[in-house]
Amino acid sequence: MRKNIVILGGSSGIGESIAFRFASEGWRVAIASCDPERLIVLQKKLPGADHISINFDIRNDSDLFYLRSELEKNNLNRIDVLVNSIGVSEHNHVLDSDFKEWDNTLQVMLYGTIKSCRLLVPLIPKGGRIIQITSIHFSRVEKGSSSYGVAKAAITQFTRSLALEYADKNILANTVAPGFIDTLMSIKRNGVNELNTEWFHDNYIKYDHLPLKRPGKPEEVAGVVYFLAGPDASYITGTVLTVDGGLTITF
Repeated sequence: MRKNIVILGGSSGIGESIAFRFASEGWRVAIASCDPERLIVLQKKLPGADHISINFDIRNDSDLFYLRSELEKNNLNRIDVLVNSIGVSEHNHVLDSDFKEWDNTLQVMLYGTIKSCRLLVPLIPKGGRIIQITSIHFSRVEKGSSSYGVAKAAITQFTRSLALEYADKNILANTVAPGFIDTLMSIKRNGVNELNTEWFHDNYIKYDHLPLKRPGKPEEVAGVVYFLAGPDASYITGTVLTVDGGLTITF
């Protein structure tokens, strides 16, 4: 039987690479995000047939119900793997910032994750998988990224709760924590890719703070997700797999 994967945030970056990896392995892929143009383009490019794309805003409850109804309408009422790769990168001061702007990160990533799991996990059969894409920020701190770190830490703990409470159904729940990955999120508000800056080169390559001396590729994260979705990961649940080129092992 052909397996189904639903990827929230699947229209770009890591989510896009996950979609390509699973489609190339013969899975039926459903990608969902708030970027309708990229969704349509990506859906047409995916290897295989019968893939679907759904435009929705994870902050909107009605959009979440629309997401589920579209899945069921397209005979995707069984989700073998649910991946949440939705992310936003917004820098706001920990206290001296507009609260609504600071809170938007939590609304998108933390509460979006919780609400989507409440709605979609019931469609996961025994032996299914839940995989959240978080970040090394779940345990590290960066100026201006307090809401991002809070969201990633909370998602990690929420996923551990999923792992515990769905163990009796053999539904495995894990997180993947990337470090520097070359995606659109690497491009800051000034239009500059931080991975191409002198700051990145000096801090992470010249002075060895990044042992592998390069940013990661989104397909390298996708490979880890594919491993977690497969039979070789059948005894892994409630854990974090870090994909950061060794960044977090150094001083």
